[in-house]
Amino acid sequence: MSSLRRRLFAVWRETFSLSWPVAIQETLSTLMRTVDIIITGLFSPAAVAAVGIADLYAQIPMRIGSGLGAGAIALSSQDTGRGAELTRDKAVTQAVALGFATGLPLVLLGYLFGDLAIAILGSAPDVVQIGGLYLMIVFAASPMRIVALTGSRALQGTGDTVTPMYINGVSNASNILLSVVLGLGFWVVPQFGVVGVALATAISRTGEALLMVLAIASDRTTVGYAWSTDSTIATQLVAVSVPNIAEGMTTSIVSYPFNALLLTFGTEVNAAYHIARRIYHQTTGPLYRSYSVASSIIVGQQLGEGDPERARFSGLSIAAFGVLTLGAAGLGLIGFAEYLATLFSNDPTTIEYATDFTRVFGVMLFFVGIFFPIAGALRGAGDTRTPFYARLTGSFGFMLGFSYITSIVLGYGLYGVYAGMALTYVWWALVVSVGFLWGGWADKAEAMIAERASSSD
Repeated sequence: MSSLRRRLFAVWRETFSLSWPVAIQETLSTLMRTVDIIITGLFSPAAVAAVGIADLYAQIPMRIGSGLGAGAIALSSQDTGRGAELTRDKAVTQAVALGFATGLPLVLLGYLFGDLAIAILGSAPDVVQIGGLYLMIVFAASPMRIVALTGSRALQGTGDTVTPMYINGVSNASNILLSVVLGLGFWVVPQFGVVGVALATAISRTGEALLMVLAIASDRTTVGYAWSTDSTIATQLVAVSVPNIAEGMTTSIVSYPFNALLLTFGTEVNAAYHIARRIYHQTTGPLYRSYSVASSIIVGQQLGEGDPERARFSGLSIAAFGVLTLGAAGLGLIGFAEYLATLFSNDPTTIEYATDFTRVFGVMLFFVGIFFPIAGALRGAGDTRTPFYARLTGSFGFMLGFSYITSIVLGYGLYGVYAGMALTYVWWALVVSVGFLWGGWADKAEAMIAERASSSD
């Protein structure tokens, strides 16, 4: 028992050392978006609506970057674990190059179809004009956004979570400052409004990508660039990344009909859900995202070392850590739900519903503590399909299907929605847990490593 406790605490210490820089990075990113929303709200309701709608599309480069990042962190962590520095550098180089190339079509799409993308959702003419311009500017920085995300994950895979934190911190601080200066106007700088907020995002993301590229090339990091025409690495990057991109897109797609379902219960209910969701993301998002990254790093490196049993123990240990910490945070959300809701609204009806939704999120956090660490462990092994299947079936089956049937067809109202939300996360946790306990992720990682090793010979 004493030996087991020591092993468990050792994994928890390593998880903490890897995850706290990621948590700070995620907190700053969330703060940056919150500041942009506050500044935009000073202009007009149309500006808020335009940026809100445009941001639905602006998630596309983020999803692509995160997906390619999943491939980058899997390969870089595995190759770091087995000491294959040259192969690791080739993987990092190809991931960054692939990320830049993938973002180029989005630049063209934003320029040609920015207005249409906003208008197709039934937006008013002033919203289309503002949102289309905002989207065009933000999409112009898509290659840089994807490069920054991919490079960040590649560095994290080596165990370096501090350098990406510094780079992202500088980028987000610059974004906040530029949003204030360009959006609101300052001294000799005129007020550019929403265009200024968009320019701030594009400039800061471009700077972030350049810093990331330079960091990888410098002696500050243990990685470097090594170009290779071998298609093995690129093929593995794409194979790992595509399901992760699809996983993120599933969440985005489901949000449209789910919001439509909430609107059938009134505007206050829809507003309450978004308030509760903001509370959930702001207070716990940095934690569960950082646990996922730490799990990918630790499991990937241990698989690279040829120790799948240790990797299995580490994945389960991080999940236990997630349940304890996020479960405690969930109890906090349940207890302080009403107080937190009053920080976002003074409408009694909205506060009442937001309190209920926040408590549902609090219950869900117990299962979030399982899903994200286990999903991260699977991604570290190169298995991104199991988390994708979990999200796909859970989101459509429970978030939409169960919620609609119980709330509308069976007439249980919002209680059906609450149950559907909670069961979604239960299902996500169940599917990835089954995949981790009995799936062939260790064999998959071994095969990927052997394929890269033979191609590099």
